[in-house]
Amino acid sequence: MKLAKRQLRKAKQAHKLRIEEHFHNNSDPRRVWKGIQTITDHKSLIQSLPTSNAFLSDELNHFFARFDKDIHRTRNADPSKAVHPTSLSTTEVRSALSKVDPRKSAYPDGIPGRVLKACSDQLVQVFTGIFNLSLAQATVPTCLKTTTIIPMPKHSSAECLNNFRPVALTPIVMKCFEKLVLSHLIVCLPPTLDPHQFAYRLNRSTEDAISTAIHLALTHLDNNNTYIRILFIDFSSAFNTVVPSKLTTKLSDLGICTSICNWIMDFLTNRPQSVRLGNHLSSTLILNNGIPQGCVLSPLLYSLFTHDCVLWHNSNIFIKYVDDTTVVGRISNNDESAYREEIQSLSAWCSMNNLTLNATKTKELIVEFRKSNSSRQSPIYINGSGVECVSSFKFLGVHIFEDLSWHLNTSTLVRKVQQRLYFLRRLKEVHLSPKIRTNFYRCIIESILTSAISQCGMAAPQCVKGNHCKGW
Repeated sequence: MKLAKRQLRKAKQAHKLRIEEHFHNNSDPRRVWKGIQTITDHKSLIQSLPTSNAFLSDELNHFFARFDKDIHRTRNADPSKAVHPTSLSTTEVRSALSKVDPRKSAYPDGIPGRVLKACSDQLVQVFTGIFNLSLAQATVPTCLKTTTIIPMPKHSSAECLNNFRPVALTPIVMKCFEKLVLSHLIVCLPPTLDPHQFAYRLNRSTEDAISTAIHLALTHLDNNNTYIRILFIDFSSAFNTVVPSKLTTKLSDLGICTSICNWIMDFLTNRPQSVRLGNHLSSTLILNNGIPQGCVLSPLLYSLFTHDCVLWHNSNIFIKYVDDTTVVGRISNNDESAYREEIQSLSAWCSMNNLTLNATKTKELIVEFRKSNSSRQSPIYINGSGVECVSSFKFLGVHIFEDLSWHLNTSTLVRKVQQRLYFLRRLKEVHLSPKIRTNFYRCIIESILTSAISQCGMAAPQCVKGNHCKGW
């Protein structure tokens, strides 16, 4: 019996040393994290995709392409006549290739990232020539814009086709190309463009968008006989409904050179698309509408597409973050006419630009500190459907409550932290070093506690609870 106990202690000590060695002598963060996941049994909450149904991939492909139309494609003037034709240098292309993640998926073209990264010096001249020829002719080779869609569940359970988000995988070479075009595109944009768009702006983030909305609301509520109506807009498949010809017209109006406008038009049209679901690959469809989600250029292109969605009344404000649009209506003396006209003009703009407002998922939050309400606010209607008025809403990752207090957001964060304390206990049970446990705490727990802390801060008792974790 004593011998068995002694051997058990030796085995535990040897196991502990192997674990310590794995973390201390491993410079690959990915392997370190996988080791922690194995020990803690930390798993994603996203449900695995069904792979046994061979017909589901084709069904999803047609569903994702349901907005496609036979769009009349028009090109602007001959790109060769542009005053400053866009061209890329070998230095730019080499830098893009050398930064490729070697772990990137190789499909749809089958060229792995490690090959592009390791052979960047040998390939730079070839790809520089291909990229510049593509820009000069304003055409994208079909093999580069071929898209494989990976359906990702929007929630932990996906019960219908609409619960899947189409994430586009394009060749790694094309992503490098897009990054180079993106850098040139951003330089061409005027700095004053769409001041209430917080995506793709230097030194701006979701926290700035949240801070702006809260600040505007509180400032207005300091006045007498005032209240706030906040409309959180939801678009139905916003990226998939963008019309390329309308987009390139807007880009041209912004001063983007003709060659880039035509190149973007070609990039978004005649796109071969298929859906991969496990080992099943659907048939290929050719798309001429929409912006593929998951591409490097997509968020910026959508932001530019909506830049002309502007305010009609100074009493209202738009808060935009890519496709997340929020209308803050500052109401005084129970006069909601400007706010309601703003919603009508927004709905009209969406109709003109082929975007659909989803009245079911659009929510409204009313913030009112008046002790006596002189009248009950009537609901907002979008396309004949009433918008639900809620007491709280998750706005860009932060829970906003109707009295603008932070107890709901704070309690949600603390609850998430408490769930993750189990994993920290597991690391302590296997006697991992304090350094490793501290790293886990900072990545998994502290990052939650400090999220949006610049907006809401955190109540002192909750901070104390968070600091207790550091003793683990």
